[in-house]
Amino acid sequence: MRRIDLIVIHCSATRCNRPYPVETLIADHAKRFGYTGYHYYITRDGRLYQTRHENLVGAHAKGYNKHSLGVCYEGGLDEKGDYADTRTLAQKRTLLMLLCTLKLDYPNALILGHRDLPNVRKACPCFDAKEYSGI
Repeated sequence: MRRIDLIVIHCSATRCNRPYPVETLIADHAKRFGYTGYHYYITRDGRLYQTRHENLVGAHAKGYNKHSLGVCYEGGLDEKGDYADTRTLAQKRTLLMLLCTLKLDYPNALILGHRDLPNVRKACPCFDAKEYSGI
């Protein structure tokens, strides 16, 4: 089992009014990395998909992948393509449940947004992930 000391939250950086199903995420990541970089993906309807086994290193946070898990939610851009917290209530519930479960398995892991990592110049996950720091 890998040592996990970070759980990094991401958005798919897709518009909230355009579907980005898990199959498309997997295909896009396969073209880019050869495999899916995130460990979990949450669609707008709150469905949770494990897209990579936790024992496998992901491709979601350069320099931090070796000891982290990547969790991504569908969205992050408003209808115009601007950064926004587009999480639905269903996504918020699923994300909270997943993070609570992961913290049971990895109690020492910090929960951060992608943008909270040093030297990252992105808005991802388009909300302040510190709301989950008390888990």
